[in-house]
Amino acid sequence: MKILAVSDVELGFIYQPQIQERFEDVDLMIGCGDLPSYYLEFMVSTLNIPMYYVNGNHVYRSETLTGEEKKFPWGATNIHRRCIVDDTGVLIAGVEGSLRYNLSDYQYTQTEMWNHVYSLLPRLLFNKIRYGRYLDIFVSHAPPWKIHDQDDLPHQGIKAFRWFLDVFKPVYHLHGHVHIYRNDSISKTRFNQTDVINCYGYKEILFDMEPVISGLKRKPFNKY
Repeated sequence: MKILAVSDVELGFIYQPQIQERFEDVDLMIGCGDLPSYYLEFMVSTLNIPMYYVNGNHVYRSETLTGEEKKFPWGATNIHRRCIVDDTGVLIAGVEGSLRYNLSDYQYTQTEMWNHVYSLLPRLLFNKIRYGRYLDIFVSHAPPWKIHDQDDLPHQGIKAFRWFLDVFKPVYHLHGHVHIYRNDSISKTRFNQTDVINCYGYKEILFDMEPVISGLKRKPFNKY
């Protein structure tokens, strides 16, 4: 299956009708935060496939035709503190936001991030019993601690996420938040059994579920 993950910046070649031809083979979409509702809604309505997302640390609000405030993209599923099973059989969970650096929404302390992660544990244990594995894809806005993060407080990684990857070993951890401006920036890292991917802009990811379901080991991609 193919996954289209987006984060942080709107791209002209996605926000246009030709998206249907360019991404006609995509089975699933992931939003890693800091994108306006209309952008995600356009992707959902045009490609007509599931979209799962978490909020970033920047808040985008819009109004409906009735003048009411719309706080979420229609047609997409918010997976903050949730673990869901997609129709394709993929197990997905998510945690929104970044570290707290001012009084805006969707910002949390390291302790609060631990609480978000702990809230997923009952369902992860259920997944292990029911499906033989805890999780396939972990989605967040912020990166894990010391993987793709930066030294300044707003862009520091989350310590709970690193522990989460070490214990539950999802196939992928998809995140955003850290902007990529150079071609030589590291956006893909193998951490134990998880491929951590910064989805700034967009990433197309080929996910072969057969080895995961059958318990076989996957080949890691090259680090860069």
